[in-house]
Amino acid sequence: MYYYFSSLYHSLIPQPLLSFLKFANKLISNFKLTRSFAGGKITLYQPINLYRKFTADYIFTGHEILPGNFVLITNPEGQVINIVDILDAGDNIQIFKGLLTPGFINAHCHLELSHLKNVIAPGFGLVNFVQQVMRNRSLVEEAKQQAMHYAEQEMYRNGIVAVGDICNTPESITVKKQSSLHWHNFIEISGFIDAAATKRLADGEDVCANYYNNNLTQTSLTPHAPYSVSKTLFAQLNQATTNQLISIHNQECSAEDELYQNKSGSFLDLYKNFGIDIDGFQPTGKTSLQSWLPYFNNKQSIISVHNTFTSNVDIDFYKSHSIATKQTESNLSLFFCVCINANKYIEQTPPPIELLRKSNCPIVIGTDSYASNWQLSVLEEIKTIQLATANSIPLTEILQWATINGARALQMDKTLGSFEKNKKPGIVLIEEMNNLTLTNRSTSSRIL
Repeated sequence: MYYYFSSLYHSLIPQPLLSFLKFANKLISNFKLTRSFAGGKITLYQPINLYRKFTADYIFTGHEILPGNFVLITNPEGQVINIVDILDAGDNIQIFKGLLTPGFINAHCHLELSHLKNVIAPGFGLVNFVQQVMRNRSLVEEAKQQAMHYAEQEMYRNGIVAVGDICNTPESITVKKQSSLHWHNFIEISGFIDAAATKRLADGEDVCANYYNNNLTQTSLTPHAPYSVSKTLFAQLNQATTNQLISIHNQECSAEDELYQNKSGSFLDLYKNFGIDIDGFQPTGKTSLQSWLPYFNNKQSIISVHNTFTSNVDIDFYKSHSIATKQTESNLSLFFCVCINANKYIEQTPPPIELLRKSNCPIVIGTDSYASNWQLSVLEEIKTIQLATANSIPLTEILQWATINGARALQMDKTLGSFEKNKKPGIVLIEEMNNLTLTNRSTSSRIL
């Protein structure tokens, strides 16, 4: 917006008006007042817009989809001012074709495994996958850093604004300190032998301290998975994570339930191959979820990841647990994260999305890692979900999983997840849609 007065000579401007213009210039730093002594000409202009305005065919607010006669208004840094009718929005509106949405939340990722892209062949099951990851983790540090940087940049470009990232080492600190994304760092701890629990916890605390010392303070300890955490270590983690956010890989394959129900299944081969003595492990006779969830009774918030073989019985148990722990809708303590492309990559089995929906379970979306995915894109996860469910789930609902639900799960909903006043959620454009249906050509890109 510019204010320009041409051929006005200072001798013709009343002194009170000239004084007012100077005073206004001091008050409004975005305006600039200039005078040419040669011609007496002044120019008053505003070089920086106070607002940015966006509209598209549709605007998803984080809660609902609005038609294209609405305009999203932010300040230059992207903080939301309001959403108004286009007739009340004024000029200088940026118009896009497609759908505008708050930035995506990737609730589950392993940035450290970015160097394993295209290394592990898909379709051979979780037990084989875990063994391949353990055998291929080591690589030259410089190559790892480059791979992590590339992964972070890919997530940024396609509209991800926050990541729940699993960390086993301090390796990702350098990338994250330079990143524009928001991160919650889950310092993952594993150890299936009770006698090693105290040392494993101490090692994890050392890694956690490294993140805190680098001002990455949204960081917490977390268990890896029921098949890799001993009873003693679960108990110690419960004490160490009081009132904190944790994450756990849950029921990613049927063998996990077999292990806990009757000490059988393919995980026995994994322990044997790595020389892990499990003579002291006693099965609970229950499913995996029913075995690990009761360990956490110190007001933890939990993101349960994958849930590929979660059943009706498990959901009923979770509901009973919620009542017993006095969980309310405004204080959800358990979110179910689906990583459908990773499930296809590893077990070739989709998560029970309809069961989770029918049971009103809070759902969020993750990409998992390059080791188990072809890309790190929340939109590609959404497209696969729609394909797997024959487009039966309204786009509004799935976008909620990808935005406001994810922000709540990562405890970042005060600033991310929706176009609500004073939030700074990022703005993402989804293009190549067929009305409100995604297509194979649909893409997402960051606008702000």
